[in-house]
Amino acid sequence: MTQASPLLEVEDLTTRFYTSRGVIGAVEKLSLRVNDGEAVGIVGESGSGKSVTALSLLRLVPMPGRIAGGRIKLRGVDLLTLSDQEMRDVRRKHIAMIFQDPSNFLNPIMRIGDQIGEGLGRRELSKQEVARQVIAALQAVRIPDPQRAAESYPFQLSGGQQQRSVIAAALARRPSLIIADEPTTALDATVQYQILALLGDLQAAINTAIILISHDLTVVASICTRVYVMYAAQLVESGPTTLVYRNPRHPYTQGLLASILDPLERKETLSVMAGSLPDLAAPPSGCRFCPRCPKAMPVCATKEPPDVQLEGGQSAKCWLYASQANISP
Repeated sequence: MTQASPLLEVEDLTTRFYTSRGVIGAVEKLSLRVNDGEAVGIVGESGSGKSVTALSLLRLVPMPGRIAGGRIKLRGVDLLTLSDQEMRDVRRKHIAMIFQDPSNFLNPIMRIGDQIGEGLGRRELSKQEVARQVIAALQAVRIPDPQRAAESYPFQLSGGQQQRSVIAAALARRPSLIIADEPTTALDATVQYQILALLGDLQAAINTAIILISHDLTVVASICTRVYVMYAAQLVESGPTTLVYRNPRHPYTQGLLASILDPLERKETLSVMAGSLPDLAAPPSGCRFCPRCPKAMPVCATKEPPDVQLEGGQSAKCWLYASQANISP
């Protein structure tokens, strides 16, 4: 591979759930890339497909779901072609996951140190080396008294310390990529800020790439250089975070930003996005955001919008910009 090649390249990823209600398209033809040491964000409201995307990247989609198409290339190797054992090795050595609620990840009857040590490969390292690396990982995430934390059970730690322990477990293996799925949602605002700052610092210190999944663009903007916006299983906008944040092009992204509180803008009122996500077992024709879009045109209800490349590296899946690409409805 050349040096310019991305660490992770996803092409037309499609994940579906085969249920008694019919086939539900949870992720539809999603493409994205992540470079070495880069932090990128995936944003969208609940049900947009963010978490299913994360599980798809790890090949952990629960039944009755399965990856129905596309490619997931890690350093040029398509993960969808690997055996189950080879994929387990990828999860152990190259890709780590930080889940939304640490209480769902941590085993309540195992000490924190033992849980972190499990991922280090006990057969390959001495007991003393595992213990040393566990303490080093807890120190890296700035847990006070890491020795005490290593000997503690999850219930003996605060929510913030539990999440730091989960991050320590992910970082201990020095993965090339960390996927963080809403890692601060269950935490209060102060601890949330601390965890985000910690992720940013660690990413810079060890040059690990991060995919940060969130429903909040301001959270993503705090550490990510590039963002992908999802709606109803599809990618609707992408680009450098600063450009998307300051000049959102897709009406859905505009609605997301209008509905969140940005202390720098000192909003007195917040906008509410009318309507709700469509039923993915029977999505609407044309643009999936059309029923909620204040800028909808007749063509939006009948034809799927094109992906239009815009200036500055932004792109938007929207008929508003079709003329810029010389695309006719």
